[in-house]
Amino acid sequence: MSQAIEVLRNKGADISEEEANAVSVAILLHDIGHGPFSHTLENTLINVSHEELSIIFMETLNEQFDGALTLAIRIFQDQYPKKFLHQLVSGQLDMDRMDYLTRDSFFTGVYEGVIGYDRIIKMLSVAGDELVVEEKGIYSIEKFLVARRLMYWQVYLHKTVVAAEQMLVLTMQRAKDLVRAGVEVPAPENLAYFLHSNLSGSDFRQRRDEWLGYFAGLDDYDVMSAIKSWMRHDDFVLREFSERLINRRLFKLEFSNEPFSAEYVAGITRRLEALYPAEAIPYFLLTGTESNSAYTTFKDEIKMLMKNGKVLPWSKVTDQVQPALVTKYYLCYPKEVL
Repeated sequence: MSQAIEVLRNKGADISEEEANAVSVAILLHDIGHGPFSHTLENTLINVSHEELSIIFMETLNEQFDGALTLAIRIFQDQYPKKFLHQLVSGQLDMDRMDYLTRDSFFTGVYEGVIGYDRIIKMLSVAGDELVVEEKGIYSIEKFLVARRLMYWQVYLHKTVVAAEQMLVLTMQRAKDLVRAGVEVPAPENLAYFLHSNLSGSDFRQRRDEWLGYFAGLDDYDVMSAIKSWMRHDDFVLREFSERLINRRLFKLEFSNEPFSAEYVAGITRRLEALYPAEAIPYFLLTGTESNSAYTTFKDEIKMLMKNGKVLPWSKVTDQVQPALVTKYYLCYPKEVL
């Protein structure tokens, strides 16, 4: 973000010191509402999106800092006249995407996701209060979009990742179901609070400071220590999922471009019924879809500043626009049924 601000200022963009600080605060805090394991447990432990939680955190901090975050919140919520500042925080070419693609490529070793973010930033400019990319950056943008698509299917939506995520979600759901049924499910205090509640956004705001304190104290270690203790729980489903997650005996996941046939699903169901108790079957055969849009043309397209001074949407200057949405169907179940 600091690099982007410097580049835009050097090209004549009017960015005051107050605005520079505010947009830096906004990008720093925009994902503060993520809970343990990021997107995986979103809407599982609590029925509040991470975006809404981020706003609640920022509002709370704003009170503590006597209004110092007011402008950052306006930029974050796209309520500030200079639209390009919000686009730096949230958009198809925002600083967050450049950061996580670079970082995740490094830590996963998937080099197809490496992007020349520094060159893209140098190509940024402002036209009509909107963020644009100079025409000479067209190939860097193409590489960026291809890298993002590859990272989603090779990393974020990899079969092993999706299987582990679904198993973690179902483990938490089973724990919450047991708690609602009056069964004792031990957990660290911060996690126990959310296992025993079913909060919505309005509930969260009514008891904001109390619940925010517990949520802020909740982390991956709380979840993993609970799962380790559940390996000895009396409930078969909770015990089985916990043991599989800790010992990495993950479910098999199949992807398909078309829905799985009823006959195929029925065959797997019969094999599951021969191996596991009836109550476990709904948990042990998971179906769903995963979708990814590397680039969408229906909202906030990347704008290109052509050499003749015209500003055109990305879809009008390239033939490299990928399909708006790619959806794959999945079937997930224990490998033992094979």
